[in-house]
Amino acid sequence: MTPPAAPPSPGARRVALILGVAQTLAWSVTYYLPAVVAPVVVADLGADPTLVYGAFSLALLISGLAAPRVGRAIERRGGRPVLLASAALLALGLLLLGLLPGLWGWALGWIVLGLGMAMGLYEAAFATLGVLYGRAARRPITLVTLVAGFASTVGWPMSAALVPLLGWRGTCLAYSAMLLLVVLPLYLLLPRAAAPAETAPGAAPEPAEASLPADWVRRSFLLLAVFFTLRAIISATLSVHLIAVLGGLGLSVSAAVAAAALMGPAQVGGRLLEFTLGKAAHPLTAARLGGALLPLGALLLVLAGPVAAVPFVLLYGASNGIMTISRGALPLALFGPRGYPVLMGKLALPILLAQAAAPMLTAPLVAGLPAVTILGLAGLLALAALGCLLPLRRAP
Repeated sequence: MTPPAAPPSPGARRVALILGVAQTLAWSVTYYLPAVVAPVVVADLGADPTLVYGAFSLALLISGLAAPRVGRAIERRGGRPVLLASAALLALGLLLLGLLPGLWGWALGWIVLGLGMAMGLYEAAFATLGVLYGRAARRPITLVTLVAGFASTVGWPMSAALVPLLGWRGTCLAYSAMLLLVVLPLYLLLPRAAAPAETAPGAAPEPAEASLPADWVRRSFLLLAVFFTLRAIISATLSVHLIAVLGGLGLSVSAAVAAAALMGPAQVGGRLLEFTLGKAAHPLTAARLGGALLPLGALLLVLAGPVAAVPFVLLYGASNGIMTISRGALPLALFGPRGYPVLMGKLALPILLAQAAAPMLTAPLVAGLPAVTILGLAGLLALAALGCLLPLRRAP
């Protein structure tokens, strides 16, 4: 067990809150936009739904391919200029969605948004904190995820309210303006980092980092990449199909929606657990415990049937919440701050590719297999992912 982490300094707490608010808005108007807007776009353009939703998958694909270069840019220049550029790119992408006609305009807008998402969502924010605070970034990372955990809670109702008033194009234009008027100024408040090794005011000086054994680094990175990619396949699939799968268990539509709605609070609850009870544990221990919650929920569901739907959603949501923190904190704890932004970019590549492909590739399975089988398979896949964490050890 590691000693309890020191509470973040006032400066680090302020930076984390700035990033948390900016991340909430950035996720709300990009990743969570298609759920409300895409059906309206399909009706308005008379387009094939596969092509409309495929543009979003293309954006995730582009984001994954661009992530390693974004990590190298943050390593060289610090996170502030990259995040500022991301706000401008996201605003441009939404402007194109609002102004360009037809399906090609929709696709072009999402291509630009994909680049902006690579530069401006969680991995970039975590890398920025790693550059600023080194190993002390774990607590600020957790604070960012606590605030931004409400992105879907903000984004979906906001889009649902704006689309009837402004239309889907007007909503995209309003979001573009919001990024320029709110998110961009927030990023201007971030401290500059002259070099990745610079110690931020109020942070303890970083100890000299010894070179890690190359074989250990390769093996540990591979295990981490497989773990987070398997979890991304599960979360990307269930984010699209969860209500349908719960309905397949025998729940009514209203009951399935009510159970699925507990995902958001459960995710925030998982992050609160990590922030409070988990602060004394090593990030690897916290990740193992969080990774075990989903297989446990799936086992309850398989054994007890539909009555365990709510416990399953709560355990799955808490697991996802802890995994979000682990994506930033665990690589930092294992490999240290040296090269951390580049490492985050490399880890993001398979994760985002999985998020882009999983909903489409798993749709035939969801349609053809019983719901309890789907959730059982999700539990087995999560168990296999957890198996990747068990051989991991701290740096020799």
